[in-house]
Amino acid sequence: MNLPEEFLNRMRERLGESFPAFLQSYRRTPVKGVRVNTLKLSAERFAEGAPFPVTPVPWEKNAFYVEEAKAGGWLEHAAGLYYCQEPSATSAVGLARSCKTERVLDLCAAPGGKTTQLAAQTAGKGVLIANEIDAGRAKILSQNVERLGVKNCAVTNAKPAQIAAQFPEYFDLVLVDAPCSGEGMFLKEPEAIPHWSVANVALCAARQKEILEEAAKTVAGGGRLLYSTCTFAEEEDEWQIERFLKDHPEFALAEMKKIYPHEHAGEGHFAALLEKREGERRNAKPYPVRRNLQANRAFAAFAETFFKKEIKGEITTLDDGRMYLVPAGMPAIGARILRLGVELGEFDGRIFKPAHALAMSLQRAECAKFVSLSREEGERYLRGETFATHLENGWCVVGFGDFPLGLGKAVNGVLKNHCPKGLRKN
Repeated sequence: MNLPEEFLNRMRERLGESFPAFLQSYRRTPVKGVRVNTLKLSAERFAEGAPFPVTPVPWEKNAFYVEEAKAGGWLEHAAGLYYCQEPSATSAVGLARSCKTERVLDLCAAPGGKTTQLAAQTAGKGVLIANEIDAGRAKILSQNVERLGVKNCAVTNAKPAQIAAQFPEYFDLVLVDAPCSGEGMFLKEPEAIPHWSVANVALCAARQKEILEEAAKTVAGGGRLLYSTCTFAEEEDEWQIERFLKDHPEFALAEMKKIYPHEHAGEGHFAALLEKREGERRNAKPYPVRRNLQANRAFAAFAETFFKKEIKGEITTLDDGRMYLVPAGMPAIGARILRLGVELGEFDGRIFKPAHALAMSLQRAECAKFVSLSREEGERYLRGETFATHLENGWCVVGFGDFPLGLGKAVNGVLKNHCPKGLRKN
């Protein structure tokens, strides 16, 4: 691997006697991992039935090392049972395991690894806002939140300053997984190596400083600010934290962790947990629920045969007819929203049509009609095939084992396939 000489000189100076071991780590195969989505099943249950060999990650009880080259191609992945996540990257959220999480913000959230880890850590309780400034990446973030069945999350597409202006001193936990020079990704993504330079490290550090300044405004008194990167550069890691604490005496360092690839099986990561010891914990206006009597009646008629028990919560209907189940306590959001809690479906002025997201958010026990498929049948479902059925006409959830894959609709003995075309396999 042709690493930049200046990068190597910096690491040699920093690591001293450990540098040869660090350099040797670039000769191994990149480490892969998965993190179990405990909103759907326990890590123990996953490990018992995993479709490929797994080995526990020492710093995250719900993560495993894997050697499977295409872990994202299995039915378990499509069912949202796990997220493909580099093992080192799972370490940051673990620092916040004991934090208050009634109100959580992931400010730089795409593609969603840490957002969905936070969602699992909060067990779906409280409010989670996942923001991404890039519109394309925000869409990917929203898709991952949907696949893993997260119910208490709003996905937004806004600049950090917009979020800061909307939520002063509001959040109990704020995560800044900052855009960085990515030195910890060189083994996994060699194409990033030519883009490395000391100037780019400085540019990243300046950008991180700006983001941290906005993030700090959103942290409530007594709340925590969690900062992380996937780089080794001190300008972006330790020195960034030192500068921030000097500028913000109301914060104090609670814990800091750095993973190097020669010390642990992983690509490398940095995380620091800061506590805000002064300040208020302010409230925000509640999300303005928009009630549509016709739409709610259509949904209620659908729900009678789709759910085993009545669904609870506020339902809002947008101008385009899309209906969402709003998480309890969700505040008003002055930014573009891609996802708000659970997308229930769409009302066209006459009938209600359920959304794929609704199916993915459910447990089998909540479904009045659940079609459990074998692995071979599940693969066929993801290819868009239909099935013969004895179900009465109407909507149902189609799953692999006990876990939803999507929707189906029984029509005169045929189970029509309603897996979104964009999610189907060729």
